[in-house]
Amino acid sequence: MSILPIRGARHLRRFQQITRVLIRHGFGELVDLLGATPAFPLVRILRRRPFLGPPQRLRMALEELGPTFIKLGQILSTRPDLLPPAYIAELSKLQDTVPPAPWESVRALLEAELGTPVEEIFPTLAPEPLAAASLAQVHPATLPDGSKVVVKVQRPNIEETISVDLDILADGARLLQTRTPLGEIYDLPGIVEEFSATLRAELDFYREGHNADRFRANFAGEPYLYIPKVYWDYTTRRVLVLERICGIKIDDIAALDAAGYDRYRIGLHAARMVIKEVLEDGFFHADPHPGNFFVLPGEVIGAMDFGMVGYLSRRTRTDLIRLYIAAVQLDEEAVVDRLIRMGVVRGSVDRMGLQHDIGRLLRKYAGLPLKAIRARDVMEEAMPIAFRHRLRLPSELWLLGKTLVMMEGVGLKLVPDFDMFAVSRPYVQRFLREMAAPRTWMPSLIRGVEEWAQFLEVLPRTGMQLLTRAERGELELSLRHQELGRALIYLDRLANRLALSILLAALIVGLALLVPAFHLAERGGLVTVLVVSGFALASLLGLWLVVSILRSGRR
Repeated sequence: MSILPIRGARHLRRFQQITRVLIRHGFGELVDLLGATPAFPLVRILRRRPFLGPPQRLRMALEELGPTFIKLGQILSTRPDLLPPAYIAELSKLQDTVPPAPWESVRALLEAELGTPVEEIFPTLAPEPLAAASLAQVHPATLPDGSKVVVKVQRPNIEETISVDLDILADGARLLQTRTPLGEIYDLPGIVEEFSATLRAELDFYREGHNADRFRANFAGEPYLYIPKVYWDYTTRRVLVLERICGIKIDDIAALDAAGYDRYRIGLHAARMVIKEVLEDGFFHADPHPGNFFVLPGEVIGAMDFGMVGYLSRRTRTDLIRLYIAAVQLDEEAVVDRLIRMGVVRGSVDRMGLQHDIGRLLRKYAGLPLKAIRARDVMEEAMPIAFRHRLRLPSELWLLGKTLVMMEGVGLKLVPDFDMFAVSRPYVQRFLREMAAPRTWMPSLIRGVEEWAQFLEVLPRTGMQLLTRAERGELELSLRHQELGRALIYLDRLANRLALSILLAALIVGLALLVPAFHLAERGGLVTVLVVSGFALASLLGLWLVVSILRSGRR
């Protein structure tokens, strides 16, 4: 039987399916670690020789396993601190386009959510979707007042499917945490828990609607960006109704030129949008692929799909600006110090090695004009460093990096010599002025003064208590080393093995001396049998001990 907990019949069927797919794509070792193969002995015949590399086989396996695993792969493609660059590049190719769900099941879900026949709300509603993804699909429709809208509908039964997959992933992560060396490097249950929260949030269309409203409020004074209206009267947790915007896809260069649009102005507006999201709002669109942005008359950009967003606190934005300044000054030591303050660098990191790698990266771009530096190139250079030194950047920062790379690609397609840094310079300068303004640093200074005042207030009383306990001999100092327990276990095993070796050696030598001393070969009888048997048993134990030592050395 499998040692992975199985929570019910549906979980068992799905677990069997996952096992078969993993084995078919050459990941039988992972199945063995989960202890699943003994439960399905016949499935081993499906194991085949993998002709593709592991990254390609992983992508194919995730695509075959469906929505949950496709989303998992897409999230992992933004985490170069978890996977090597080859896996990141391959998982970035995951496509979230699937055949649409049958119209009758979609219609039934709509009527169940809205509580009324579809025709009473949408005089026209096309059964054929404009787009179909793993979690939802989008249908064009009109409202009774003639307004053109799009209806985003969750795929039927997708929540149940994802719930089962997330349960299996959580159980597998807890098992791998204790059975593999990965558990000593990563918090696998924590990673799955974070992914689970992200995916469940993406299934909540109320949240997506509020994201759209927040973007609209943030850009209320910016005429270059248009956010569609949310029709809350017809929106539920599984149905989202948005104003339909019609325009030209932002990367359709031929259509933009034919319409007479100024591509430089479009690129300028796209850059301003991203910079404002990151530096001013701390709230950014985290899925900026070209299909989510359309160009409207006047070079206005219309945005769609607000299910995946990112958040940056003011402190994080301040850290990023200071990190950027240290990098521009080619000060690798200051870069490492900033990363440590941000909590990115683990305590056991090879600081000199990290500093050397960062210095080499900075020197590669030294002297180049900023407009010649590409975010994609920097990310590709930084990913091996992050993986090698196990840097733990928050997922929001990796998501931000991917967002900047995608938007840079759109901008370069629109204007090949577009200078993102030139556009960002006024925003950076404004942010630096705000950092220096008293209203920015004064609250933290006041909090620090209050904390020092509280400390000084309790210091005399607490100090007297400590001195009194020390005089009475009641003060105990307790030290705990994180790896001390494991070291003691190893020492205990070593001592036991050494003692056993000495005892076995003494037993073998003693028994060997008994044979000629008592002329046991001539006397025969029970004594001879016992002595010879003891000698043979001691020799076998000695041989077992030697094999055990050799095997532990190989491990």
